[in-house]
Amino acid sequence: MDNRAEVREFLTSRRAKITPQQAGMPDVGARRVPGLRRGEVAALARVSVEYYSKLERGAIAGVSASVLDASARALQLDDAERTHLFHLAHAADGTSAGMRPRRRSANDGYREPASLTWVLDRITSPAIVRNSRMDLLAANHLGRAMHAAVYDSAGGGQPNFARFTFLDLDAAHNFYPPVERRRRHLRRHPAHRSRS
Repeated sequence: MDNRAEVREFLTSRRAKITPQQAGMPDVGARRVPGLRRGEVAALARVSVEYYSKLERGAIAGVSASVLDASARALQLDDAERTHLFHLAHAADGTSAGMRPRRRSANDGYREPASLTWVLDRITSPAIVRNSRMDLLAANHLGRAMHAAVYDSAGGGQPNFARFTFLDLDAAHNFYPPVERRRRHLRRHPAHRSRS
């Protein structure tokens, strides 16, 4: 079934309802239309602007459940709207009726706001954000590369420095410099002590 017009109208109308403030994004520049820009929705959904623009033009056939779910989350759809989006995808390409939208829950876990991602990406040195439980919550590209061992140790779960340090001893030994080498470095470079 060709439901491109319906998909287009649905996604554009939902995008128009969300202000940058509601999405946790900076409101930069004059806006020709109300709501979020396509690029902002794409950033929130973690897809390319080109890919999201294709979805918004109605090309929803073959889109994965994870992309639909990320788009629904970015557009802050309620449960009925999320279900409608999945039904539109099902009608477009006959995907399995078992492909149900994931219900939101209070325990969905931490998702860094797009504004934090943008700030981190503008930092030219490695940058990370962690909480008091030692969870590694966000990183820019260099921070992610520098802490690749911590991410790898998490096996796709939430990276955590404490778990990494005490449960992945080989990787942690390679990641952290030996204490004696660090002491020698601090003796030669006393200015680094205040930063440590």
